[in-house]
Amino acid sequence: MTGADYLLPLRTKLRSMRTESFGADPAGARMERIRRSPHFVDGAFQNPVGARTRPSGSTVEFAKIYFHKEQRARRMPTGTVPVHGTTLADLAVPPATGLRLTWMGHSSVLAEIDGRRILFDPVWGERCSPFPFAGPKRLHPTPLSLAALGPVDVVVISHDHYDHLDLPTIRALAGTDTVFAVPLGVGAHLERWGVPASRMHELDWNETATVAGISLTATPARHFCGRGLRNQQHTLWASWAVTGPEHRIYHSGDTGYFPGFRDIGAEHGPFDATMIQIGAYSEYWPDIHMTPAEGMRAHLDLQGGRPHGVLLPIHWGTFNLAPHAWAEPGEWTKDAGEEAGQAVAFPRPGEPFEPAGALPVEPWWRPLSTSLARPWRRTEEQAGPAPAARGDLDLAGER
Repeated sequence: MTGADYLLPLRTKLRSMRTESFGADPAGARMERIRRSPHFVDGAFQNPVGARTRPSGSTVEFAKIYFHKEQRARRMPTGTVPVHGTTLADLAVPPATGLRLTWMGHSSVLAEIDGRRILFDPVWGERCSPFPFAGPKRLHPTPLSLAALGPVDVVVISHDHYDHLDLPTIRALAGTDTVFAVPLGVGAHLERWGVPASRMHELDWNETATVAGISLTATPARHFCGRGLRNQQHTLWASWAVTGPEHRIYHSGDTGYFPGFRDIGAEHGPFDATMIQIGAYSEYWPDIHMTPAEGMRAHLDLQGGRPHGVLLPIHWGTFNLAPHAWAEPGEWTKDAGEEAGQAVAFPRPGEPFEPAGALPVEPWWRPLSTSLARPWRRTEEQAGPAPAARGDLDLAGER
């Protein structure tokens, strides 16, 4: 018996574990188009600037932090998250100003812009995982069912990680007439899940699709992709600039900070509102997610270097994906906004608001938060040097 004979059953088992949730790899004409992309180099999509996509540092040190009992308690709300039960009445009347945003939790946002309805990164599933029995579980329910959401003109996906591209959600939306706008390669997943190619706009960076009079441009981001153990980087990740007849909005998806925000703002801004990732950051993966301070800096870059419009923080509060305290992204973003003189909206999940109207600003998370050390307020001398990198961890998963 050879070594290959021993491996064969293992390979068969691993193949059988690749459930439908893993999606599909690009192939055929789609893969040929990917190979022609200027951003696909040496067999993989590349970031606009260099980025370490696997965590740095000691595996042992990270595990001590992540699995420590007291640290785990900090990453959870101490009570029930106050979800605003979005109703048909909330959404039936068009926004008086022409623009209304409803944060559904994490990175899911319903944007009503100039008479059209756009749904960003919809995740209605209970876990962001390929398996229903394991993986990060919701810390609060969805504010309303997909069926109660009503018709959507276009669904926009930023990338294919599980907390942004959710099989049961896409399956439900595939049964409607909505159109999908996705980064190059992501269409392979959607086709496997029942979305016809005729209802997809699959875009490379700086390409634009027009849906119902709204322009949607896939803009660069600094992140990575993948839904399995074998991540070939064959699906692109993107942020999105959306332009209507009267309003402009921006959704960051997941991204590390990079100078390209200034270029995006110069080309497509300034924006009436930005939806910026400010959670699931860590010193162990500084290149692929932003801290709240970096998120504020990105917003200002997008607005030409000055406070303008409204920042809606996203990618926090719904799933436990990083070592930081559950409420830390909200508190840090609040401080960063006050320091910059920038308007920031802090809606409860499901609470609609109009960026040109009265903003929700109450720190609703405070009654549910453990005591915070507020390390972002420390001086550089107090903070000390960052931990030295000692090889790559393989623990970040696909955030």
